[in-house]
Amino acid sequence: MKTLNEKLATIQTQFKSKKSRYNSFGKYNFRSAEDILEATKPFLLDLGVSVTVNEELVCTEPFPILKSIATISDGKDSIEAVAIVGIDLDQKGMQMPQKFGSASSYGKKYSLGNLFLIDDTADSDASNSHDKSSTKSDKKAINSVKDEAYKKAAEYIKSGGKLEAIKQKYDLSSSVEKSLKSL
Repeated sequence: MKTLNEKLATIQTQFKSKKSRYNSFGKYNFRSAEDILEATKPFLLDLGVSVTVNEELVCTEPFPILKSIATISDGKDSIEAVAIVGIDLDQKGMQMPQKFGSASSYGKKYSLGNLFLIDDTADSDASNSHDKSSTKSDKKAINSVKDEAYKKAAEYIKSGGKLEAIKQKYDLSSSVEKSLKSL
């Protein structure tokens, strides 16, 4: 009979979940909390465990903080992993339920990722500059609200995207950045 630690280690070492979702603005694939839960289902009956995710609002000032707790249990013992997520009440382009729902999804995904040791970081070779200096010129620039890239960025912000994600991909003129912040 395996201990709960051994059962969790089995899942952690054998877990496989495809990144079935696609972010068209950032042009990358990712996995959701639902993808992670779907990938764990084959282990549940085999190992005699259950997985749950609970949430609680732990703070409301200066902004709401949501605590997501992923738990694996064998009916006798349990192991938890936690993720803490702030809720951006000033997020443009989202209704209040979407703001909380987005934070909830994010928290669930990361608490499950913490529990199952899912590493979503890029391969170091993919991000390593190999001692080549990186310059801002590596990024595309958005210098005007008339640029096609500005229109895409504005749509992304209105649909709940973050300005920081845009700034990682593009150099923004001060007027473009100010315009995007006002959306």
